[in-house]
Amino acid sequence: MATSDLIRTIGQAIIDALSPRRRSSRRQTRRAPSTRRTGTRSGTRTDASGYPGDFTGRPVLSYDPHPGRVADPGEVVWTWVPFEEDHSQGKDRPVLVISRDGHWLLGLPMTSKDHDRDARQEASEGRYWVEVGSGSWDSSGRVSEVRVDRIIRVDPEKIRRLSAPISRERFERVADGVRRHR
Repeated sequence: MATSDLIRTIGQAIIDALSPRRRSSRRQTRRAPSTRRTGTRSGTRTDASGYPGDFTGRPVLSYDPHPGRVADPGEVVWTWVPFEEDHSQGKDRPVLVISRDGHWLLGLPMTSKDHDRDARQEASEGRYWVEVGSGSWDSSGRVSEVRVDRIIRVDPEKIRRLSAPISRERFERVADGVRRHR
């Protein structure tokens, strides 16, 4: 990247960071950020935050966990998850890896919040959840749910912690949810 492009990108990021945040409508949250875009190793375009945006295609779902230091589909990892309405902000949370997209891993955000009670309201907002039970990703042993309608891209180099894989049966329930709501 040329120096002038880098300066413009940094300047835009500063302006974006200092601008007051407006509540976004549902339509706006699905749109890519309006900042300058640059290329990455996989050819996916990124915004000034470095996040290339949520995955929008149909992923090739695979269950292929292997013990080791590299995250594989079927494993839960801890990493930074960008907010839908502002990719420059987010939080650290567990993510179920379901596939790959070039350099990026594709994953589904997880939560310990029980969405069974508010399933109708969640569905009206276009959010769908599948329960996967408890696992080593939650030190309190709480039951977790996976959001199956939002697929995020995860930089494998920015994974904070690998956890255990989920069972093939649980993965297939999640995969069915992804297919139904994508």
